[in-house]
Amino acid sequence: MKIEIDDIKAENKRRNKLLKCDDYDPEIGTGCNGSRLTTFIPNHGNLYLPREMVENSAFKPQMSWNELCQLRFKYDFEYWCYACVPIKDKSGGGLIPFILNSAQRKVLSVFETSRLSGKPIRAIILKARQWGCSTMVQTYMAWIQIIHREYWNSLICAQVKDTSRIIKAMYERILANYSPDYWADDKKPRLKSVGGSSNIFEIEGRNSNIITCSSLTQENARGNDISMAHLSEVAFWKSSPRMQPESVIKAVCASITLDELTFVAVESTANGVGNYFHTEWLKASAGLSDKSPIFVAWHEIEIYRHEVKNVEKLWHEMDRYERELWNDGLTLEQINWYHLKRKEYNSHVAMMAEYPTDAIEAFNATQNSVFSKSSIDQLRTHCKAPSEIGELQGNAEIGPYALCGVHFVADTLGNLKIWQRPDAANEMRRRYVVAVDIGGRSDKSDYSVIAVFDRINPDCPELVAQWRGHVDHDILAWKAAMIAQWYCKATLIIESNTLETERTEGDHGEFILHELARNYRNLYRRDNDQPGFHTNRATKTMIINSLRGIIREQSYIERDSDALNEAVVYEQKPQGSFGAKEGFHDDIVITRALALSHCRDLRLTELCRLSKAESLRELLPARRL
Repeated sequence: MKIEIDDIKAENKRRNKLLKCDDYDPEIGTGCNGSRLTTFIPNHGNLYLPREMVENSAFKPQMSWNELCQLRFKYDFEYWCYACVPIKDKSGGGLIPFILNSAQRKVLSVFETSRLSGKPIRAIILKARQWGCSTMVQTYMAWIQIIHREYWNSLICAQVKDTSRIIKAMYERILANYSPDYWADDKKPRLKSVGGSSNIFEIEGRNSNIITCSSLTQENARGNDISMAHLSEVAFWKSSPRMQPESVIKAVCASITLDELTFVAVESTANGVGNYFHTEWLKASAGLSDKSPIFVAWHEIEIYRHEVKNVEKLWHEMDRYERELWNDGLTLEQINWYHLKRKEYNSHVAMMAEYPTDAIEAFNATQNSVFSKSSIDQLRTHCKAPSEIGELQGNAEIGPYALCGVHFVADTLGNLKIWQRPDAANEMRRRYVVAVDIGGRSDKSDYSVIAVFDRINPDCPELVAQWRGHVDHDILAWKAAMIAQWYCKATLIIESNTLETERTEGDHGEFILHELARNYRNLYRRDNDQPGFHTNRATKTMIINSLRGIIREQSYIERDSDALNEAVVYEQKPQGSFGAKEGFHDDIVITRALALSHCRDLRLTELCRLSKAESLRELLPARRL
């Protein structure tokens, strides 16, 4: 045991040495972002300057120090921070130069990759706490406004109400301490209120405004001429009947052009799943967003380390999760900090939300979640954009002729997504299964969804098409039949509760279903020969439990990430019923439950028949004897 502890100490010493070998020095330029060239500057020795700066025809090693700094500021954000941006020393002692920590440099690398390639800068940042994310983002925006652009307005919207005071104080500190030797305008650098407003300030001499607001007064985020936006702690923005975080952010982003040096940063710690920030993070991670995803883990932050006085004691106290941190390369000092910090929280889940080790554990579903979060994340590996988008058309929109001449029409505004067209050459019986969840007719109601699954691999059905939208119920029923007809006369399962409710309310829902049954023979029927799948407490529990097992076993292939976004917020209510978390949809989840539970029933039936056939073969020789 002594030898093992000695080996652990030796390995930990090696890891700490690697952490401390950082030669970062923004004044000299070592360890800084981007490609750099070693350049000798008279009276200052060798500096590691950005390649773009050195290759600029205006650069001369013999130029004055002031001229060199002015030129360097345009290319070297880290040096500008060191030379021009004072921050408060957290250990006391007044103001010190702003030297970026490792987490801030990680974010800067993404920003600079976009800037240097001439692209608009767009990022979404999932973070642990207390490493200066907001300071980094706001200072980068200040750099663009002070050094690169005039008439370049910015918006800063955060969760807290005193955002304007914090932002105003930061900018005032920068400008109050800005060297007159580096300020290009004759006017003294200062921040002044615009029209007496407490939310709009002008950087005098740059003709650029800073607009601040909080998530509680989101109206201030609209209708302004802005080129940059910092949207902070978005996961905690509250919704109201008049305003949703998603709509505000979309309005802000839509007002910003796609020009160089335009900037949008959406950042937050995680706050559960299913909200705008979680959904946007998933899109960015899948490459489906305009934003680059940036994750900062707790162990990437220098302050989250704690001295270990007794290595053997800590090693024996470490649980399986902490041993995994060691196996992943963390030091004992990092693990010791985590070990001690966890004691402040009621659960490890709460700790992971504040100080995530990876992006997956940052988002934690509610304790009432029906489906395993880790299983859902595994299914995401198969999600991808559809190969075609459009609609199916027949010789009519409704009625028997709707099933004649069915063909696909490509349309980027269509509601039908196709990942794989029907394979008519394969003669497998009951290969395709189509499930329908009926929603409302208006844009504000639940969606109607038609999902198509392919059983070419009976043990692992695959989503091959999906229609989602709002339409009258008679049109929806015939549209579903068209899709089923096109997919080799697939089994069509329609969740019939809505249509049967319309019957009791004097509408013609039951007529729709029975007319469809007369014209489409492969319509699913219940044991009482009634068309459609009727959902009640017992049948819903049955299909949801079936889907839970299918997701856990990874025994289907999902292509649509929206289905999995719904799955993470699908929960069991206190009274035992199932449904989406308040404010979210579950229409796609229901189609999966309907289709996949039926696919599983078909597979069990097929296996049963196969087993009987094998038994019969065993009996035949005996009968011949």
